[in-house]
Amino acid sequence: ATGVDQAVGMSIVVFSLLLFTYYSVWVIVLPFVDSDHILHKYFLPREYSVILPGIAAVILLLCIFMWKNRKPKKVD
Repeated sequence: ATGVDQAVGMSIVVFSLLLFTYYSVWVIVLPFVDSDHILHKYFLPREYSVILPGIAAVILLLCIFMWKNRKPKKVD
């Protein structure tokens, strides 16, 4: 793999780790922190912790469904 491929791959891994850490703190740790704590201002309301992954799952399933049902191009 080229250097650009490795840089893109590493950036995707770092982004995924940051997103996982943020979501884990939001869902697992934040319910046990007092609601007036300063940490709460860095996170959306708890309802979004279910809504956002649900929307992402629906979009992913739509993309998979559209990919599986695409028609192959005709070669003349």
